[in-house]
Amino acid sequence: MKTTLSTIAENSGFSKSTVSRVLNGTADSSRISQDTINKIKKAAEECGYTPNLIAKNLRTNKTHTIGLLVPSISNPYFADITSVIISEARRLGYTTIVTDTMEDEKVQNTSISTLLSRRVDGIIIVPCGNDPTFLEQTNNRYIPIILVDRYYENSKLPYVVTNNYQGAYNATNLLIRNGHSDIVCIQGPPNTTPNKRRIDGYMHALRDSGIEDRAQIVGNDFSIQNGYLETKLLLNNHERPTAIFALSNTIGLGAIKAIREAQLSIPDDMSLISFDNNIYLDYFVPSITRIGQMVDEMGKMAVKLLHDSISNKRAVKSQIELSPEMVMRDSVRPLIQQ
Repeated sequence: MKTTLSTIAENSGFSKSTVSRVLNGTADSSRISQDTINKIKKAAEECGYTPNLIAKNLRTNKTHTIGLLVPSISNPYFADITSVIISEARRLGYTTIVTDTMEDEKVQNTSISTLLSRRVDGIIIVPCGNDPTFLEQTNNRYIPIILVDRYYENSKLPYVVTNNYQGAYNATNLLIRNGHSDIVCIQGPPNTTPNKRRIDGYMHALRDSGIEDRAQIVGNDFSIQNGYLETKLLLNNHERPTAIFALSNTIGLGAIKAIREAQLSIPDDMSLISFDNNIYLDYFVPSITRIGQMVDEMGKMAVKLLHDSISNKRAVKSQIELSPEMVMRDSVRPLIQQ
C-alpha cells in the first residue's frame, strides 16, 4: 500500500501541512523545530515512505544537486574541504557532483558547462586561472556560484577564503623571532590568490625586520614533488638556509623527504613551517609546526551561502575571509636565547 502524507500525519500526530513542509525540505523556512522534524522523519521511515524526487524536481524546478569543482582531489587539503562540503550539502538535502579540474582553466569552464546541462542548482568552486568572465556570466545569467579557498581580484563573485597574508606573515615572523634570517619560501602556483597573498605576508614580515634582501622564493606547484625537488636543490647549495617555509602541506611533505634523505635533522639542521593543518603532521618526529586553515568553517559557510542563494532566488554578495591559526609543534629550532 502506498504511503501518503495522511498516513504519516496520523502516525506522527502532526498536520499534513507540517509533514509536507518537512518532507519537502522547507522546514527551516517554516520555523519547524528540530524535534518535530526528527519525529516526522522517523514516522515516514517507519511507514516506508519514499519521496518521488522526479515529481518534486518538476514541481519546484530544482534538482537538489550542486556541483563542486576542485583543482586536485589528490591533495589532502582539497580532499578535506571536499568531504566537508559533501557532508554539509547532504545535510541540507543536496547531492554533490565532484569534478577535478586538474588546475586547468579550460577543463574548469568545460566542466561548468557540463554541470549546467545537468541542471545543477548551484556550483561551489576552487577556481583556477586568472579570468573570471565565464564564472561571472554563469553566476549572473544561470545559477549561483560560490568561490571557496581562492578568489579573483577585482571581481564581485562571492567567496569564502582564508586570510593567507596573515597566516604567512605570522609563520615568517615566528621564524624571525627565533633568530632565523635565511628563510626560503617554497611556493605553489604563482598566479593563484592564496599563493600571492602568502608571498605578500612572507615578504612583509622580512621587510618589517629589515631583512627583505634575504628573501628567497622558489617552486611553482602545491605538490610533494615540488617540495622535494626544491629542497634537494637548496641542500646542495654551499650556504644552505636555516629554515624553510612550505606554502602547503604537500610541499612540506616533499621537503621532509628531501631533508631526511640528506641525513639531516628537523629542527636541529633545518627548521620547517608548513601551511595547512592536517592531523598526520602530528605523527612525524618531530611534529610539524604549521598554519591551520579553518577548513570545516570554510566548507560549511560556502554551502550555506549557496543554499541561501538557491532558496531565496537572489545572489549573495558576501566575500568572507577567515583568520588562520598557528599550530605550534616542534619543528622550529631557536637560534637565539628566548
